[in-house]
Amino acid sequence: MRTASSYILYNILGWKINGVFPDIKKSILIIAPHTSIWDWLILKLFLNQISVKYKILYKKDFFVFPMNIVMKPLGSIPVERKGKRNNLIFQIAGLFYNNEELCIVLSPEGTRHKVTRWEKGFYYISKRTNVPIIVGYIDYTKKEIGIKGVIKNISDMNNTMNVISKMYKNVNAKYPENFILDKRYS
Repeated sequence: MRTASSYILYNILGWKINGVFPDIKKSILIIAPHTSIWDWLILKLFLNQISVKYKILYKKDFFVFPMNIVMKPLGSIPVERKGKRNNLIFQIAGLFYNNEELCIVLSPEGTRHKVTRWEKGFYYISKRTNVPIIVGYIDYTKKEIGIKGVIKNISDMNNTMNVISKMYKNVNAKYPENFILDKRYS
């Protein structure tokens, strides 16, 4: 079925989707690399195309006028910056408990800027809620967005992070100088 999202993604922007979004009612979708504000547009078109009920975590700074008018209706959840966690893991766990179908979307890098240590909140949310992690990607060289795989066994954080790092090798960011795999696991 052709939608406005697919028309824009495929015909106007020239992107393609790779991989199939798994038939899982509850999940955490991590998307990397995240080096550009344009990642948001490509991601939103992708999510609309695959018809997934989702909420995206964004830094709270985006929820000021006039952006606040569109952020929440577009499925966005404000997140405090480092040092101001405000029980985010419990808040997201509550969303999973109160919804029969939900995909929480976030960037494990936590920012568009160069970082050597990724945020691990997605791992802790997955562990607390027993929800699988779907590893998604945006590759600007290939003009491709898609799914690398699903991680259901999250019993060991180091193993999980190593698996994720391997999946993101050879994925090309819009601004490659700002994308580094977590140095602790690559």
